[in-house]
Amino acid sequence: MIELPIIHDSHYSGDRLIAALQRGASRCDRRPLPMSMDEARARGWDEIDIVFVTGDAYIDHPSFAMAILGRVLEAAGFRVGIISQPDWKTCDAWRRFGQPKLFFAVSAGNMDSMLNHYTANRKVRNADAYSPGGRIGLRPDRATLAYCQRAREAYKGVPVIAGGVEASLRRLAHYDYWSDTVKRSILLDAKPDLVVYGMGEDAILEIAQRMQIGATVKDLRDMRGVAYMLGAKESAELVNELQPDSTASVFPTTLIPSFEAVVADKAQFAEATKIIHTETNPWNARRLVQMHDRQAAVVNPPRLPISQTAMDAIYDLPFDRHAHPSYTEPIPAHEMIKDSVTIMRGCFGGCTFCSITTHQGRTIQSRSQTSIVGELKRMTDDPQFKGIVSDIGGPTANMYEMKCTRPEVEAKCRRQSCVHPTICKLLGTDHAPLIKLMKEARETPGIRKVLVASGIRMDLARRSPEYMRELVKHHVGGHLKVAPEHTDAGVLELMRKPASDDFEKFADVFNAESQKAGKKQYLIPYYIASHPGSDLHAMIDLAVFLKRNGYRPDQVQDFIPAPFDVATAMYYTGINPFTKEPVYIAKHLRDRKLQRALMQFFKPENYFEVRKALEEAGRQDLIGSGCDCLIPARAPQAAMDARRKDANDRFPGNYVHSQDKAGGSKKAAQKQSRFAPGKGYRPDRRRPGPNS
Repeated sequence: MIELPIIHDSHYSGDRLIAALQRGASRCDRRPLPMSMDEARARGWDEIDIVFVTGDAYIDHPSFAMAILGRVLEAAGFRVGIISQPDWKTCDAWRRFGQPKLFFAVSAGNMDSMLNHYTANRKVRNADAYSPGGRIGLRPDRATLAYCQRAREAYKGVPVIAGGVEASLRRLAHYDYWSDTVKRSILLDAKPDLVVYGMGEDAILEIAQRMQIGATVKDLRDMRGVAYMLGAKESAELVNELQPDSTASVFPTTLIPSFEAVVADKAQFAEATKIIHTETNPWNARRLVQMHDRQAAVVNPPRLPISQTAMDAIYDLPFDRHAHPSYTEPIPAHEMIKDSVTIMRGCFGGCTFCSITTHQGRTIQSRSQTSIVGELKRMTDDPQFKGIVSDIGGPTANMYEMKCTRPEVEAKCRRQSCVHPTICKLLGTDHAPLIKLMKEARETPGIRKVLVASGIRMDLARRSPEYMRELVKHHVGGHLKVAPEHTDAGVLELMRKPASDDFEKFADVFNAESQKAGKKQYLIPYYIASHPGSDLHAMIDLAVFLKRNGYRPDQVQDFIPAPFDVATAMYYTGINPFTKEPVYIAKHLRDRKLQRALMQFFKPENYFEVRKALEEAGRQDLIGSGCDCLIPARAPQAAMDARRKDANDRFPGNYVHSQDKAGGSKKAAQKQSRFAPGKGYRPDRRRPGPNS
């Protein structure tokens, strides 16, 4: 009989991390982790315990997974090597350090590789922010699959542990937007021995320590936060134990609709999504089992959130904060975050289009003020640091130290969001610790300015006038980015976002406080086009709102159905997984293009798309010169020029009735004439003469 132990921890985790890091942090080398065997030997290492393979450039900054996990393992006494963006066409790079003593740790990088490569229109992106020089093509599509395969080829029998966002969010059957299909668990396609999902410091340290004393990968199946595949025989035994009439000991496990079922029936896909997202509270989540033919994908409950002491121990490690010295080009992602400081992780917002809650957890895990200020002081020692902290925050900047005031209730809670449809009365929303931290941060010697660039939860911020005053007066660099996402009540409900007037109230307070501080500061609101539930009427209302309030978005965010998200399930099935009600979906490229154009109605090149959208929706009242009109009755010359340029770009070449293009040859122009000399399709035909 297969044995899957019951997991019933009831306290914060991190004891293992604290013990290992506080004891071993002094052994950390201040140099970046080695990317070659020569660098390893310079440290006195003749072999490597764990080899990290990552799709990102290696930056020794705590915002990057390979850096934070590698430093944790190094502090615990393990020898770690980094293979960054290897050539996946052969397994030579995987042999760079020789055979790892314990395992390969594989990650596609900080983003899903498909999201990294392609836009919402499935076009190849022009740049990769996580690569030197922003160059594209340095990682494969579905990088986890390729990296795991090469690791197995390089050294047979060496365990392969997959992690990161891509592996985490594809651990069960999922909709893949780029192939427009439901794909099976990544456990079957990539074939790792184990997938670690969510934040991985505590898990990877446990794996390394247990394997060091002789544990096999199979022994690790009792861990929280891991997923694995069972063989046909083991799967049959497990399913038999889960039968209602079974007399065997039943584990806290739930069987979700199988891969075959979710492929055949969208209602089953929606049901599976509902169960998966209901089982995310680490204090009451059950183990999930999903059959793929005769094999079971098993997902253990999430790991418990780590304590503040453990968070401090991780972020107090001696990160270099720079890209590895082997790089000669700047890395855009590093340029953006190099002067930022992470103060917390997790998000209890539960937005349906966002993966943060799914990946980092709903429980907020915060660092102490002592640890954060200590990092700021270390930043001032760097001669390249200019004294301006680009961001002090996390997934949501103003959730610092917020938590449920009743832990015994939190242990039973199954809400998807602590702030939707209303802010839970048990949620502690005190901004006092954050206000104190912000004051201390900006008063740190060597710090000139501390900005807040992370997302602001506006409904929480308005609860604290003092926070709003401190934020606006001291921590905004002229512009503050916020994300109201939409104005339509139905769409906002599907997003699990506050009502539209929440943003308007926030804007009023922001403007009033800016005026009191004697500053000209502006909000930059972000909105999403083509989100499930958003039709032309909803987008037209949003466009009118933007015009009335003078907002002209420079960038438009198109909804991209990322694996595992609730909104992705809506997009694929046309069903709200939690209510089973139908949801409008803008699936066709034409529909998505019209919604995108409406958000930038003021651009001449969008004139004809906006007009088409307004006519389709019967809103010709918005065409003309009225106060709310989005476009004039006559197309401006700039719109005509843009249309002509677009046609020429899409259909290059010379035509019978077109003028010769600049730079075209005379011979090419002659071929366009009916009377041009040369062979035609009837060469013997007599040509007409002047007297014909």
